[in-house]
Amino acid sequence: MKIISNLLFASMMLFSASWSQTITVAAAANLKYAVNDIAKEFTKNTNIKVKIITGASGKLTQQIMSGAPFDAFLSADVEYPAKLAGAGYTTTPSQVYAYGSLVLWSDTGIDLSKGVAIVTDPSVKKIAIANPKTAPYGIEAVNTMNYYKVAPKAQPKIVVAESISQVGSYVTTKAVDVGFIAKSIVLSPEMKNVGKWVEVDPNAYNTIDQAMVGLKNGTPENQIAAKKFLRFMSSPKAVAILKANGYGLPKQ
Repeated sequence: MKIISNLLFASMMLFSASWSQTITVAAAANLKYAVNDIAKEFTKNTNIKVKIITGASGKLTQQIMSGAPFDAFLSADVEYPAKLAGAGYTTTPSQVYAYGSLVLWSDTGIDLSKGVAIVTDPSVKKIAIANPKTAPYGIEAVNTMNYYKVAPKAQPKIVVAESISQVGSYVTTKAVDVGFIAKSIVLSPEMKNVGKWVEVDPNAYNTIDQAMVGLKNGTPENQIAAKKFLRFMSSPKAVAILKANGYGLPKQ
């Protein structure tokens, strides 16, 4: 009996040493770079691994409501988390973790000194925006063009991308002349030396409040781990990463 007991204990210890918990976090595409850095720091602190799935907030919400096994959701707005909470999919109250900023970006040598007004110039043939139906940054790109009264002339030039990430791809491959994109993308190490960009006046669009929630779709164990991750989003390390990526931050 003692030999069996020792073997059982040894196998349990081996399983414990080899098993590592992994949670899946759905994140708005504007977080593509920042959330990976945050996840690395979280894993260092907790030994909980994080798998990141990025996309347009609206599409991710649809996937969650269709049963996708995501454990937490970092949206680009407050409306989609509220929708999920109202439908009973969440385990935590919606909480704003950052405020996004919109920029106009080009890698084709277009002169951006005129700001948003440049989109009406004949030199600009194509303008990329994220899909306003599913991407909050796309909605605010439209609001920006309406604010500057350039929408009628810009409309025929607009190329609708699935997400902010695809806007970035269109800009960096020069498939478009300019693109409205999140400031966090152009400040990322991978993109900071690509092309030129100008910040859009915050008065031209609605405040981009980005909220997060825990989700019920995962296992009970992962729900607990996801709550730890959401708390970590307010930690000094996570806040420093968000700030470095151009986000505004809620007052602690």
